[in-house]
Amino acid sequence: MVETQRKHVFVAGRVQGVWFRAWTEQQAKELGLSGWVRNRQDGRVEAVIAGSPPAVSSMLKRLRQGPPSAKVEAIEVSDWQEAVPAGFQTKPSV
Repeated sequence: MVETQRKHVFVAGRVQGVWFRAWTEQQAKELGLSGWVRNRQDGRVEAVIAGSPPAVSSMLKRLRQGPPSAKVEAIEVSDWQEAVPAGFQTKPSV
């Protein structure tokens, strides 16, 4: 069985209104990851990513950079305990 890592991520900075969610979804699909991304009322972007350790590591590096028009100031990463359905989606804001 292939090892799967699951991470819960909060990204702060200029990360809303700069195509961050669509970019995140595109990057995750490119890496074969499952999970979701959404905006939060506090201005952060929240995501859950799941997949092979190398793919998760690569995605975390990408999230620290963000798309060209974003300015990532901080990223919080913790383990995610819940199951993550296959596929990656953008969820409604909370």
